[in-house]
Amino acid sequence: MSKVREKQKQRQKDISEFDVKFEKIIQFSGWMFLLALAVFMGGWFLLDMVLEMIDLNLNAMTFSIIIFIGTNSAVSFALASKIKNDRTKKREILFDWLIGEFLLSMFAIFAVAAYQW
Repeated sequence: MSKVREKQKQRQKDISEFDVKFEKIIQFSGWMFLLALAVFMGGWFLLDMVLEMIDLNLNAMTFSIIIFIGTNSAVSFALASKIKNDRTKKREILFDWLIGEFLLSMFAIFAVAAYQW
């Protein structure tokens, strides 16, 4: 047996109420994006494929909405878990997340515009 013991990560014991609310708000936004994606896909499946009431086509705009909502949900959950693991750097992590979301949104807009063109 090894004589080396793994050191447990020192976690901050005192968590402020603001930190808990902040994490819950980010997780809530992730759940809302996921719910919006499920409602959109469920409505599409029900109205188009099952009931055949309307004819929805998978065009560039529909595809970009699906990708954008799904990606935002995943990024929100990732941000919440990253902040939960390292609460001391939450300001830097949040700033990096905002820049990443901006760049992702700009890339998605230009990709759809180039596809439409």
